[in-house]
Amino acid sequence: MEQSKSRFLTIDIHTHIIPENLPKWKEKFGYGEFVSLEHHKPCCARMMMDGEFFREIENNCWNAEQRIHECNEVPVDVQVLSTIPVMFSYWAEPKHTLEISKFLNDHIAEICIRYPKRFVGLGTIPMQHTELAIKELKRCKEIGLKGVQIGSHVNDLNLNAPSLFPIFEAMQDLDMALFIHPWWYSAKKKMPDYWLPWLVGMPAETSLAVSSLIFGGIFEKLPKLRVAFAHGGGAFPATIGRIEHGWKARPDLVAVDNVHNPKKYLGKFWLDSLVHDPKMLEYIVDLVGPDKVCLGTDYPFPLGEDIPGQLIKETGFSDIIQEKLLGTSALEWLKMTADQFK
Repeated sequence: MEQSKSRFLTIDIHTHIIPENLPKWKEKFGYGEFVSLEHHKPCCARMMMDGEFFREIENNCWNAEQRIHECNEVPVDVQVLSTIPVMFSYWAEPKHTLEISKFLNDHIAEICIRYPKRFVGLGTIPMQHTELAIKELKRCKEIGLKGVQIGSHVNDLNLNAPSLFPIFEAMQDLDMALFIHPWWYSAKKKMPDYWLPWLVGMPAETSLAVSSLIFGGIFEKLPKLRVAFAHGGGAFPATIGRIEHGWKARPDLVAVDNVHNPKKYLGKFWLDSLVHDPKMLEYIVDLVGPDKVCLGTDYPFPLGEDIPGQLIKETGFSDIIQEKLLGTSALEWLKMTADQFK
C-alpha cells in the first residue's frame, strides 16, 4: 500500500498487535487465564481472560491494512509491532509460553514480510525459562524480527535476577533490540480503583525496570545492549535525583552490585515519547538526549497518543531534533537505515 507522506521519516516504536483468531489455549493446556477473543460484532472483539472481560478491541488491533490506512491519515511511515503485554504469559508452564510465543511471533513476522516498508517486528519470549527464552530469541532473529519486547518484571523476579542475565547477554550477542513494557500484575491487588494500575502502577513498574538494570549492573556488563523503555521511562526520569541521592547516601544498600553513579547511564538507553505533556517531553529529551528519545504512541489503545507525533511536532523543537525524535533515533535503536523504508 502507498507510503504516507510525512515531513520526516516517522517511526512509531510502541504499537501493539494481536492475531485476529487465537487458539483455545486454556482448553488445550487445561489451566490458566489465557486470553481468548470473542468476535461479537464486525470489526470488534472482546479480549477475555479466563472467561472474564478484559478489554474491547477493534480491527486495527489485528488488521494490517487498517493500520496502514490509519497511519497514512496521521501520517506515520513505520510501526514497530509488539504483542499486547497481557499475552506475555510468563506465569504459564514454560513449554506453553514458548508455544504461545511462537504463534505470536510468526504472526508478526508474516505481516512484516508482507509489508516490509511499513512494519518492523519485535518478538516475545518465555522469560521465565532461560534456555527456552534464548532458543526463541534466536528463532526471532531467523524469521526477521529486529528485537523482542519483555515485561518490566518476570513473575516475582525483577530484571536484575541472575537467571535473566544470560538472556540479555544473548540479546547483545545477537544484536537484537530490546523494548521493555510495564505490566500491572504487581499493582492490581493494591490498586483496584480508579484505573490506578495503569495510571500509577505502570510508571512505577518502568522505573523499577530501569533501576534494576542499572543497579544490577546489566548496563555496565552489557554496554552494547540496545534497550528502550515505554512511556518515557515511567517514573524514572522524575525520580533520578532521588535515586542518585540514595546511591550517595546509602551505598551500603544501593551500590551493592554496581558501584557507579546511576546518572552514568543516562543517554545509554532509549525512552519513547509517550509522556502526554510538553514540559515532560522537553525534560526527557534534555535528560537523555534527542538521540535517545523515539516516537511511541501505544497505538491503538486509549492511554496512547491520540494523534501520533503531535506532541513532538507541537512542543517547539527545532527541525533537527524533531527529525531525531520522529525517526532517526528509532533507526539507531533498531540498527536499521532510512533506505530500508524507501
